[in-house]
Amino acid sequence: MKSVNDEKRLIELVAGAFPASHLRLNKTFESDAEVVSFSGQQMLFSIDEFSSEDMFRDEDPYSLGWNVAAGAISDISACDGMPLFYGHSMVVSKAWDDVYIKKFSQGVADVLKETETAFIGGDLGKADDWRYTAAVIGKPRNKTLSRKGASIGDALYISGKIGTGNLEAALKFYADDPRFKMAASLIKNRFALRIKESAIIGDYTACCIDTSDGVFNSLNIISELNGVGYEISELPYIDIGSLGAWAVSLPRELLFLGEAGEYELLFSVKAEREQEMIRKAKEQGLVFYKIGKIVDSARTLFNGKRSIDLSRLDIRARDFDDRKKYLEHLIRYLKEQG
Repeated sequence: MKSVNDEKRLIELVAGAFPASHLRLNKTFESDAEVVSFSGQQMLFSIDEFSSEDMFRDEDPYSLGWNVAAGAISDISACDGMPLFYGHSMVVSKAWDDVYIKKFSQGVADVLKETETAFIGGDLGKADDWRYTAAVIGKPRNKTLSRKGASIGDALYISGKIGTGNLEAALKFYADDPRFKMAASLIKNRFALRIKESAIIGDYTACCIDTSDGVFNSLNIISELNGVGYEISELPYIDIGSLGAWAVSLPRELLFLGEAGEYELLFSVKAEREQEMIRKAKEQGLVFYKIGKIVDSARTLFNGKRSIDLSRLDIRARDFDDRKKYLEHLIRYLKEQG
């Protein structure tokens, strides 16, 4: 096992080597996308790499293409931004044939069509394993949302149900388990595009993050940046995820704790603005799920039967060389909590 928070340390090490610029308007870790000044106006920039490490299944090329593009654009949505331009570096697997590559590309293209984002080119390579890097340029609708701005008493909401990413990871991780094989062939997970939701969220909050690394890690980032805690309850798990956890005797809290995120938008809102926000969302046929509130310092999950203290669960999946050890640690921690 590597040291805890090793990834954050490495990011700070690399970022510290580069010269600061007055054109960059945010600090490291403060927002999902970088905020820069260009010709007198704010612009958003995001770059993401995806590979087999992200635990996306690759049997369905269209879904894989859709998910990497949706994941990349999610960073812009989390800043209340409109994606404008999209470029990529696409390294295809040597095992992919022309049909696979065409379907993968169609998945990416359909995300761009849905979000009215222009493709502006990129690079293409081939290797034993696939890798995909997407760069997105956008602009804020009004103000730019960051991960800061949450305060004690705020309600916490999420734009969709929890567990899609971790279910995807489980179906890949346990691909040889006969209990998962049939389900894997029937289930196709495609991440939702939250462009419309982002526009509403931007009118009611200053604090938003996407759940690309899972809901638990997203909550911890908000907690650390704002010097607050959280109380979480009545989590809206996806039905198939809860059923799958029950079928293999795993705690469904893994859908919340695991780091294979669902790319939903997690945000805080002042109590006095909640009802107006809900009304506006309902008018547009959208749903936000309330999952808890911001508190002073505790980090607590109520699952209906017990209270789970999350303040001592300070690990990241990438801190483990073996993902099985990571899952075993999470399961053991939950058992220790009663």
